[in-house]
Amino acid sequence: MIHVVQSGEFLWQLAQRYHVSVNTLADINDLSDPNRLVVGQALIIPVPETGHEGRKPDVEVNAYTYQTSGEAVRSIQEVGRLLTYLAPFAYRITENGTLDPIDDQAIISAAFAEKAVPMMSITNFTATATGTNLAHVVLSTPAYRENLLSDVIRIMREKGYRGLNIDFENVLPADREQYNQFLQQAVNRLHPLGYFVSTALAPKTSAAQAGLLYEAHDYEAHGRIADFVVLMTYEWGYRLGPPQAISPLYQMRRVVEYALSVMPANKIFLGFQIYARDWVLPHVQGQVARTFSPKEAVELAVRYGAAIQYDSAAQAPFFRYVDGQNRLHEVWFEDPRSTQAKFDLAKRYHLRGISYWALGYSFRQNWVMLEDNFSIRKWIR
Repeated sequence: MIHVVQSGEFLWQLAQRYHVSVNTLADINDLSDPNRLVVGQALIIPVPETGHEGRKPDVEVNAYTYQTSGEAVRSIQEVGRLLTYLAPFAYRITENGTLDPIDDQAIISAAFAEKAVPMMSITNFTATATGTNLAHVVLSTPAYRENLLSDVIRIMREKGYRGLNIDFENVLPADREQYNQFLQQAVNRLHPLGYFVSTALAPKTSAAQAGLLYEAHDYEAHGRIADFVVLMTYEWGYRLGPPQAISPLYQMRRVVEYALSVMPANKIFLGFQIYARDWVLPHVQGQVARTFSPKEAVELAVRYGAAIQYDSAAQAPFFRYVDGQNRLHEVWFEDPRSTQAKFDLAKRYHLRGISYWALGYSFRQNWVMLEDNFSIRKWIR
């Protein structure tokens, strides 16, 4: 169960009330200082199983990681038993369709050790480049498309990848059909070799949604051609935009419902971000929000004595605080309540899986609740 801390409550009191040890509560909630709680903080309370809950639904779980090799290996060792797939992010395409190398061999080995299927991720963008023209050049040149798929197959064979995830973003609307054709070409080349093909899709709520991020992502075609898709249902609370929930549930639901109108549920992974954002107020254009873990967000609220509030429409926690320079901040993050709301969305629509962006942000409560809610499919025995 989930307990929301009220004024005057301490962990030892909650331990007595729920007949569980202080150490257990501190561990399961990853509390840095069990003696300090904050109003509005959500805690997981372990309760005995009654034996009549029924079988947990099966789900596939993917996680991307853009950590360094050593950091990624440590993350996989911590949570890999709860992953079906692990996707190092990412091989970037070049202007002739070949791929820039990445240091992923230790990551792949760690994934196999935890029986997580390594999934190769390719993309056209970086943190500083949209990749629009790069995608256009490759998608519109048959020889470069062949180069790309040949390089993908070579790397998959050399390193042991079992499938491909294509994450082309900011693709020109005029290149939409060429992107669809490339997806079909990828499936035609990879399926006979025993590899699966998946894609990552911008969070659209209708076929007519305008914008560079959305128009070239043809949900119907991706759902028909690919083995599965990852809905990138996050980043409404963008680091360069004004403060708001990063993954508001009502927006996620709209994306899922549109996806379900053009593809089956057993092809859909719900995207789940596991990080927090801190914006300085008032927000001014060009100002960048700080990104960090949900664990750090709670510690920040504790440090400043900021009561945590909960937006019932977005199903997301947030708080405000004033820093040492007398600047007002607004922080949005994830907690057990928002996590359960996302899991319930996946259950309600019988989605195939959940996809995390990204490993490296400490959020132990999420992994505890994932295991409590679902039976994780493992394809490697």
